[in-house]
Amino acid sequence: MSRDARGPRIVFWRHGQTSWNLESRFQGTTDIELTGQGVLQAQRAARLLSGLRPDLLISSDLKRARRTAEELAAVTGLDVQHHEGLRETYAGSWQGLTNAEIRERYPEEYAAWAAGEPVRRGGGELSTEVADRSVPVVLEAVAKLPENGTLVVVSHGGTIRTMLGRLLGLEPPVWECFGGLSNCCWSVLGKGARGWRLLEHNAGTLPQPVIGDDT
Repeated sequence: MSRDARGPRIVFWRHGQTSWNLESRFQGTTDIELTGQGVLQAQRAARLLSGLRPDLLISSDLKRARRTAEELAAVTGLDVQHHEGLRETYAGSWQGLTNAEIRERYPEEYAAWAAGEPVRRGGGELSTEVADRSVPVVLEAVAKLPENGTLVVVSHGGTIRTMLGRLLGLEPPVWECFGGLSNCCWSVLGKGARGWRLLEHNAGTLPQPVIGDDT
């Protein structure tokens, strides 16, 4: 991906590994730290992303995203702006449960969500509501970019999926067509004559297992 591309770009960067990722526990808005491996992942990815010479850096205010963003700030000198609106989907009673526990305790709710129906998982947020709170944060930052500037958004797998879908103008039932992001991988949107375009998805490594709330 060339730094000299025309028009603004948005890099959506998922946080590094956490212990709950490894345990297949739904994190949601629970504030979980990175593992040591997660920090190493962030450091490696930050070295790669610094080559894009980003102009602005914003992040979810949850610890796993904040710690990930710190690594890019350290190598670029950018300040990090933290936003509650970039948090992962709030999933109420699902949070803290493993995938197997969710399927056992909430079989009908899980089946409806898996079938693509709009579901308040655990009594929490709809995916459209996540987009409603997160996309304005991103667009406000985009408006501050210099010409042909690059914004890095450090967030969470589920939230990034909703932002991609909304910014690309896709209907919510189609948002699941985006495969999940591996820890510390990213997706890139570029602004073309007809609006935002997907330039890269789940970039940053050779294919890795996707573990997290959106699997």
